[in-house]
Amino acid sequence: MTYDEPLISLQQVGKTYDNGHVAIEGFDLNVRSGETLTLLGPSGCGKSTVLRLIAGLASPTSGRIVWSSPERRKNLGVVFQEPTLMPWASVFDNVYLPLRLAGASRDSAGPQVRQALRQVGLSDFADALPRELSGGMKMRCAIARALATVPNVILMDEPFAALDEVTRFRLNDELLELQLELKATIVFVTHSVFESAYLSSRIVVMSRRKGEKIDEIAIDPGLQRTADFRHTPTFADICRRASLALREATDQQIGYAEI
Repeated sequence: MTYDEPLISLQQVGKTYDNGHVAIEGFDLNVRSGETLTLLGPSGCGKSTVLRLIAGLASPTSGRIVWSSPERRKNLGVVFQEPTLMPWASVFDNVYLPLRLAGASRDSAGPQVRQALRQVGLSDFADALPRELSGGMKMRCAIARALATVPNVILMDEPFAALDEVTRFRLNDELLELQLELKATIVFVTHSVFESAYLSSRIVVMSRRKGEKIDEIAIDPGLQRTADFRHTPTFADICRRASLALREATDQQIGYAEI
């Protein structure tokens, strides 16, 4: 399997916040269509800043971000660490939200919402309220909301970090199945070596020193990512290399906490 030319290109990008904190500086990154790219690093390395810059939730103070086409830039889905669901609204209406903000009526958006719920296994919970859902189901709802617009690119900022290990593994498997179904490009932020090795076709390890890239690990996208993959020598080798790079990243001079 091969990927197209860069879908998103970050070129010498820097981000300095109003308090003077330099989150990243001179950062280069190409995101290719169809890949699952993971940004791995300790807290404070700027990985979430990179994700927000790609999402357009923040602007770079230097450098530029180039998209292959304006249409693809508009078609983004974003999943944060917290599900951020509206507690008074049903699962259906939470997933409907981005379509409602885009001007679609509830009736016309119905097929897309139901499709997104089907993709995350929540079809039977469309009328439920968030308080009636488990932590994993809430995150599925947040993912369905991101899928409702049928995005080309899905940005995920440590979405499974607060979940127990069993639920996290299950959602990792479901995310892989979704990626195969949707053929979407995923940029995934995590500080888990094991999660990055399991999900990614490429891992970029970042350090606390202004987002410096410590290592870039290419992984064969044709590998069968089943539960058994976690017990293979290939998985162990990926984890070993990522772990060594993460140790080097963590040993870098500690700056401010990640904003």
